[in-house]
Amino acid sequence: METLILPNRSVLVLEGPDTLALLERLVTCNTQTWQPGEARYGALLAPQGKLIADFIAHRTETGALLDVATNAVGDLSNRLKMFRLRAKVEIGVDGKQAVAIGGDFPPDPRSADLPSRGTVATGAPQEMKAEDWDALAIGAGVAEWGRDFQGAEVFPWEINMDRMGGVDLKKGCFVGQEVVSRTHRRGKVRKRTFILEGENLDAGQEVSVGNSVGEITSAAGGKALARLRVDRLVKALSDGEQPSVNGAPVKLITPDWLSDEMTASSGDGDEPLT
Repeated sequence: METLILPNRSVLVLEGPDTLALLERLVTCNTQTWQPGEARYGALLAPQGKLIADFIAHRTETGALLDVATNAVGDLSNRLKMFRLRAKVEIGVDGKQAVAIGGDFPPDPRSADLPSRGTVATGAPQEMKAEDWDALAIGAGVAEWGRDFQGAEVFPWEINMDRMGGVDLKKGCFVGQEVVSRTHRRGKVRKRTFILEGENLDAGQEVSVGNSVGEITSAAGGKALARLRVDRLVKALSDGEQPSVNGAPVKLITPDWLSDEMTASSGDGDEPLT
């Protein structure tokens, strides 16, 4: 496809000899085996484990470029500077670079169903319409900051980040790792993001399977993303209930890994929705 600039994204530049060491001790993705030109998906979490900002990081010869939601880039930049201490890393937003898709870029690490992704000079190619990008991302099951969640609102697994290579539980440390590791060890994830197919779907609508199991976070082109309570969903489906939105039936699209996780779920629907 042709190269198009993505709206609502900014480029945060980290440059200096301590860039990888700084990211390695702070963010969810591994940077020790990261090669120049390779893109990785990651995030900075709050100590409580909730996601401050996610990003697609591109390794450069002198540091890294972080592809970040524009409304989140300022907060992410400030937090990285706060954690920098004496590390030799320069951090700042580059207004001369824009995030683009479709060119001779690395693959989007989140999904093979999304186009290649990188950076170009600002104003060079044509800008992609926001609704066209939303249709692509929603169809691929990829939730995004500003559309499906805000800062410090979700845990990584609630947007399936752990299944998209965005969380490395084998690395030494990162902010919020204790909470993430504990949830992984227990094997009980309460909420996941699902793809729905149906008519007249819109963000904010309640998803019911007998009773409410969550709500739609974004929708485009007859598909939607919904953050749903897995245990309640599994129990309702096992009882023969069918998913619906505003009384109309919808189809749940579940990849193999999610189907397996649902099968393994305890189905304990009495715990509080958190």
